[in-house]
Amino acid sequence: MRTRRTTRALTTGAALLTGALLLTACGTDDDGTTDDAATPEGEVGEVGETRTIDTAMGPVEVPVDPQRVVVLDTAELDSALTLGVTPVGSVRADVATGFPFYLPEERLTDVENVGNIAAPNLEAVIELEPDLIIGNMARDADRYDELSAIAPTVFGENPGGPWKENFLLHAEALNRQEEAAAIVEDYEARVEEVVEAIGGAEEAAGTEVSVIRFIEGGDTRLYGRENYIGTILEDLGLGRPAIVDEAPDGFAVEISPEQIDLGDGDVIFYTSYGSAENSGESAAVGGALWEGMDAVRENRVFAVEDELWFQGIGYTAAGIILGEIEEALTS
Repeated sequence: MRTRRTTRALTTGAALLTGALLLTACGTDDDGTTDDAATPEGEVGEVGETRTIDTAMGPVEVPVDPQRVVVLDTAELDSALTLGVTPVGSVRADVATGFPFYLPEERLTDVENVGNIAAPNLEAVIELEPDLIIGNMARDADRYDELSAIAPTVFGENPGGPWKENFLLHAEALNRQEEAAAIVEDYEARVEEVVEAIGGAEEAAGTEVSVIRFIEGGDTRLYGRENYIGTILEDLGLGRPAIVDEAPDGFAVEISPEQIDLGDGDVIFYTSYGSAENSGESAAVGGALWEGMDAVRENRVFAVEDELWFQGIGYTAAGIILGEIEEALTS
């Protein structure tokens, strides 16, 4: 069984390659550095120039060339960096000690922490004098009016399942539509490469992949199809255990420790939100029910990083995840 430390090392290596690939698509200066303040071709981008875009909260007038962007979720942070824009401020996940590890550290040096997800520090946001705020209704709908009073605020509805649609909204808000199209094209090409590497569409469809997430302070989840990781598995055409079709709204089936064997499959990926000790992971992994699962007996179980597989929710994260899935299914 692969250890979390081994998986982390593999992920970090993949990040250097995939992050560079995706961010290169955003355009560079002659010296090879990303032009975060570049104005898309065909736009004047003068100070004060605006345009109107449709959002989950209705039409919003935004700057043509936003310079000081604050993001209110990890998905929005992934989107901005993937598109070549470094925000001046971002929230962090409430169980994290910093920004997601898989994002390029050098791009995060000057990003100010403005609180936790669903609990932004509005005073910290105000101090940064943003000209654009990007978030979503699921986290901050009750703060929309306050945020809109600070700067034009662009919200999608929910993170997770509609992450691709959200990315296009983020790109429109940042006026990076051409860059977004190139990134989507790269992702789709990478999906085709992974499917071919694991033996083709028929082999993929015949491989049942189970995704287990231990939750600190909650029940363990067997992830279904209507969520971020579920859509990536769907893009690859991978099979899923039948139990995921019982997930309410397609999101996840919640189980107790005594039901962990319901998460069996041909391959299992697992992680914890919070500490392994407090989430129930430490007690479950290696226990009798765990050791009795087919995937465990076949040594087809892989520990993955929660920040990447569940909190990233963007194209840079997805590119790295595709690499980890390819490695797991071809090892």
